[in-house]
Amino acid sequence: MATMRRDLIMAGAAAGVAGTAQAQSASQASSPPARNVVLVHGAFADGSGWRGVHDELTGRGFRVSIVQNPLTSLGDDVAATRRVLDRQEGSVILVGHSWGGTVITEAGVDPKVVGLVYVSALSPEAGETTAQQYEGFAATPDFVIDTHDDGFGFIRAENFKAGFAADTSDADAAFLRDSQVPIAMSAFGTRLTHAAWRTKASWAVIATDDKAFDLRMLRHMANRIGARITEVPASHAVFMTRPKVVADVIDQAAQAAQRRMP
Repeated sequence: MATMRRDLIMAGAAAGVAGTAQAQSASQASSPPARNVVLVHGAFADGSGWRGVHDELTGRGFRVSIVQNPLTSLGDDVAATRRVLDRQEGSVILVGHSWGGTVITEAGVDPKVVGLVYVSALSPEAGETTAQQYEGFAATPDFVIDTHDDGFGFIRAENFKAGFAADTSDADAAFLRDSQVPIAMSAFGTRLTHAAWRTKASWAVIATDDKAFDLRMLRHMANRIGARITEVPASHAVFMTRPKVVADVIDQAAQAAQRRMP
């Protein structure tokens, strides 16, 4: 009788394990893709430049939120991003353009973030500054920053289109120039505490006609973080001028996140 009871208990335990495994498998099979996307703009711009990407993604069923960085310090921009992340329900693809890449590198350790997309963006290591990313790479003579006495920098007006938005119309470049948001230049000297790309899967969109960065620098940063790379002929304003390409990469990141979810 004791042997029979032991056999029944063992059979029940085995069935329970099998049932749990089947439930986990079913959960994995039905895990939804990441449907939340948070977009983080860079220096000298604001969140309105993401309109084309926003429209592409919302048309595909994503819930899109756009951070408005104050550009007053790395800490302030990270805090602004975290406020938006706190409002998300479910997993998030976090996207940064240019300086926004530094911001998502620091803020992307948030547990809701399941993927990072760098759009012609910076990606420092923990303990590094943004300024260090430029060391050893060619200067960018078309991208000229004038720093005012208060420590905030603007792109020089006469260089704006060539340096930032060469593939936009004259009218659009003029509006971007006249509405640019200055950044506290001290932000580039702030050391990061975290490097989210060390634990989160990453993608990179590289604009091959970007005049804000040496192309070798963009490729070096993307390769160092192990990003899946998409190159596109575009200016530094690639987040505006090639919204479908950027949205496609974000979509790919979301689908990949679905496959990784437990």
